[in-house]
Amino acid sequence: MPLVDMPLEKLLTFEGRNPCPADMDEFWDASLAEMKALDPQIEMVPHETCASFAECFDLYFTGTGGARIYAQYLRPKGVKEPHPAVVLFHGYTGHSGDWTAKMHYVAQGFSVAALDCRGQGGRSEDVGGTKGNTHRGHIIRGLDEGPEKMLFRNIFLDCAQLTGIVMNMPEVDETRVGATGGSQGGGLTLACAALEPRLKLAAPTFPFLCDYLRVWEMDLDAGAYEELRTYFRLFDPLHEKENEVFTRLGYIDNQHLAKRIRAEVMMAVGLMDTICPPSSQFAAYNKITSKKDLVIYPDFGHEGLPWLQDRIFKFMCRL
Repeated sequence: MPLVDMPLEKLLTFEGRNPCPADMDEFWDASLAEMKALDPQIEMVPHETCASFAECFDLYFTGTGGARIYAQYLRPKGVKEPHPAVVLFHGYTGHSGDWTAKMHYVAQGFSVAALDCRGQGGRSEDVGGTKGNTHRGHIIRGLDEGPEKMLFRNIFLDCAQLTGIVMNMPEVDETRVGATGGSQGGGLTLACAALEPRLKLAAPTFPFLCDYLRVWEMDLDAGAYEELRTYFRLFDPLHEKENEVFTRLGYIDNQHLAKRIRAEVMMAVGLMDTICPPSSQFAAYNKITSKKDLVIYPDFGHEGLPWLQDRIFKFMCRL
């Protein structure tokens, strides 16, 4: 078969290219301490639904920087005993999606939370100045102001914070919570598993936000990663700060967070992916030390993967 990246045997041992900041662990420990010190000011507003077996809520909480973050929250109607839950993360620039798309989990006895990433297509607040969609540029937003100002640092923390909120719901068994998503949602699943060690299961699909330097070296800074090229063209056209830039991006590179993951991981990858190249994904997967498994689609790229959602549902039903 044709290759868009390394042969599989090399992918399975690839250790990544993007540099890791020397204070990576200290940075994220301090960031988590900041998050945990927040008063989340949780608000749950009933949301009308036609499903007789579900209760739905518009959930709001205060995240880092004072941003009000939105998520959909669904739970089985009338079920009081602790039960499992799953947290869902959407693709880049998107939103939490249709309520009905989560009903299979509720029917199975799960509570479900689906995040709207700040500054993207949903209802969460971007305290950088806007509400709603700022569309793209999130990888490089705050890059020149220091790692604590990077937007994805705060989005990663929103994922961990929402998962902690779900775990603290009286109807949820905190030891039986999973997370899943594709593309950006896959990257956020990895970040969530790294920053919330109580997470039990994680099912990322072709994760974004991995090994930026490898993407750059493959000349795939297009589509989801095009803002890397935009940054250099606008702010460093001579590449005088190239090493500094990629090192700072290392703070939000999932390959460097992966060693913190304790959840069992099932990751899906398409070997023909030219949006999030396989090697960038394997750079993260190969650093996971917890129990893990790969679902490999040799002939597929960054697209719908046949029967994968059925496989993920079955995986989560082990909670």
